[in-house]
Amino acid sequence: MKETRGDSALGRAYVLFILVLVYTFNFIDRQIVGILAVPIKAELALNDTQLSLMGGLAFALFYTFLGIPIAWLADRSNRVWIMTIALSVWSAMTALCGLSQNFIQLFLARLGVGIGEAGGVAPAYSLIADYFPPHQRARALSVYSFGIPIGSAMGIVLGGVLTTHLGWRAAFILVGLMGLAIAPLFRLTLAEPPRGRFDAPGTSLAPAPFAAVLRTLARKPSFWLMSLGGACSSMMGYGLIFWLPSFFVRSFGAELPGFFAWLPRFLLPQEPPALLYASYFYGAILLIGGVIGIWSGGALADYFGRARRGAYAMIPALAFLASLPFFVAGVLAPSLGVAFIAFLAIQALSLVWLGPVLSAFQHLVGPSMRATASAIFLFINNLIGIGLGNLAIGALSDAWTARYGDEALRYAILCGSGFYVLAAGLFLLTARRLARDWEG
Repeated sequence: MKETRGDSALGRAYVLFILVLVYTFNFIDRQIVGILAVPIKAELALNDTQLSLMGGLAFALFYTFLGIPIAWLADRSNRVWIMTIALSVWSAMTALCGLSQNFIQLFLARLGVGIGEAGGVAPAYSLIADYFPPHQRARALSVYSFGIPIGSAMGIVLGGVLTTHLGWRAAFILVGLMGLAIAPLFRLTLAEPPRGRFDAPGTSLAPAPFAAVLRTLARKPSFWLMSLGGACSSMMGYGLIFWLPSFFVRSFGAELPGFFAWLPRFLLPQEPPALLYASYFYGAILLIGGVIGIWSGGALADYFGRARRGAYAMIPALAFLASLPFFVAGVLAPSLGVAFIAFLAIQALSLVWLGPVLSAFQHLVGPSMRATASAIFLFINNLIGIGLGNLAIGALSDAWTARYGDEALRYAILCGSGFYVLAAGLFLLTARRLARDWEG
């Protein structure tokens, strides 16, 4: 196959397509465990805290710590090859999850998924910065981030369908094998672009030592404020993706069949479980709300960011604040219909930040530092967001189970809304500083 150089509009469209496809599988493999948590808990006799460790900390440990050295390598070598290897590793480890016989084996397999996915995102951010000029980057990074809602929705729906028909082990194995099949296509059709091709003439392209990247970022408070803001939002973002399927089954299980009475019978087996209905329900929320929110954030940032750099942080701050009333309404919803509308709005508003913030990060450092700086952001964001978000909600749910029963998860999720308030405050502080830290 002929490699695409991305010099034309069609070529750049293909670049985004193949990157989104890989990112979609990144999130399918990352989030499928959320819908599979119900049958895994039943078969392996796990509690909510163990599910949190398996679904969050197990993945986050190596994903965060290996991301920085892999990104350092991506600033010096072929990013397409690095992503190809990463895709192959995380897909193979996802398949191995299906062979696990106990908590320890599943925990170790999820560690392996994290090892592979450590090389899947920061190099992609750097590639996009070299395929798209500055005034298009927020939208390009927003389109790339479509992989989050698409992959999360597919992970939830595929997990529910495959588990219903074949069992949770087959779901892991089949999804992993699909990812392995994509790796050769990615390598053969995507070219490594010239590094720094859209940056100002005279910009240094020499690989920067890691210490130099840290020194550069140390002088830019906006980088750290945005990283912590993203981490606070991710505590709830990842926590919701992992726990909402269980929440819908526990709190609205009796209502779910009536909500989907219009579905064709071929999409439902005889006497379908609540888990399958929950996968359709939450999958629709993730896909529709996520795409709307991510695209809106990128478009608004490209429009308002030309005149005011602070808009790249102000837009996420306002979106998080706007999500709070919907959050309360959704978690305390008296019916499934109210919950659907509220969580659809939450999903859209909580992902507005991705396009503006990811684009801003690419403008805080030079081209030879972008992958490493992105990995440092991902380290902070994911170690806190993935590692602690799932765990905090799961531990609270276990602590309150004796008092609230199945409704304990509802109140544990509600307590997490405070993290959106913290995220909004940090982004408001960033908006005042961002223009001073902007490169050039």
